[in-house]
Amino acid sequence: MSALGGKAAGGEGINPTGSVVGIVILLVSIAATYALGFSIVPLIGIIIGGALIGFGVHFVPVGGAPAAMGQAPGIATGVAMLAAGAGLAGLFGGAWAYEATGDFAVAVAGGAVGGGLMMAITCLMVNATYVFAMGIPAASGKIAKDPITGDTFPEYKSQGTEGHGLPFISFFGGVVGGFIAGLGGTLIYIELLDVYHTGLPAIMQANPEAIEPLAVSLAGIFAIGFFLVNAVLAAYNITGTIEGPHDPKFKRVPRAIIGCAVASAFCGLISMLIVLNTGM
Repeated sequence: MSALGGKAAGGEGINPTGSVVGIVILLVSIAATYALGFSIVPLIGIIIGGALIGFGVHFVPVGGAPAAMGQAPGIATGVAMLAAGAGLAGLFGGAWAYEATGDFAVAVAGGAVGGGLMMAITCLMVNATYVFAMGIPAASGKIAKDPITGDTFPEYKSQGTEGHGLPFISFFGGVVGGFIAGLGGTLIYIELLDVYHTGLPAIMQANPEAIEPLAVSLAGIFAIGFFLVNAVLAAYNITGTIEGPHDPKFKRVPRAIIGCAVASAFCGLISMLIVLNTGM
């Protein structure tokens, strides 16, 4: 029960009606893209990228304000802010790799490594701050034993808290989440860039070399927007804090994937409409 007397929000189940409506919106967006003369391949890539972002965000250990006071495990910030940071690092890495090599696989790998590296550095510095500046040992409130290292937590967990610090399983989850989210964000960027490389010269009657800066700028702006949209959707699905892949809230991932895929499909259609050649 909530404080207002209603049922607690944020359950793990999937709403069948909402899921059906969302899937209909997704299919309509794909059909509209095809009807307007666009290839549906970029939109499919955008949908996959958005789903990867929503999936990856659930790995990231977020403790919010309670973590800053040593009352909960995780990084002391919000889900959307932390996920957006990892995504931007991934986008920068992927965009640079794509510009330098033009190779799809190298660019996607670069984005994934960029996001994972950002989260690895963040988790390392957060743990150093917790342990050496605040004197807080790593202890999970969701499990009694770290599934990777075998470390036990009950003897280190302070009474009246949900745990504190950043256990290794949460550290590992943060790196994996940054890797997946960076991959998804880079995939969206590349798909949008290809659409703009094709569409902008036609509607602006200019050489591809002349519109290259504009294409890169638009793709980057929209890719960042996509990341924020999907990160916020994932944050609403998490509703508060999450320790990582071992947290019971991780079971809500399927619902987030559906929501992010639908949002990405609709936003992808909108982002492609700006290069629609109406013949005017």
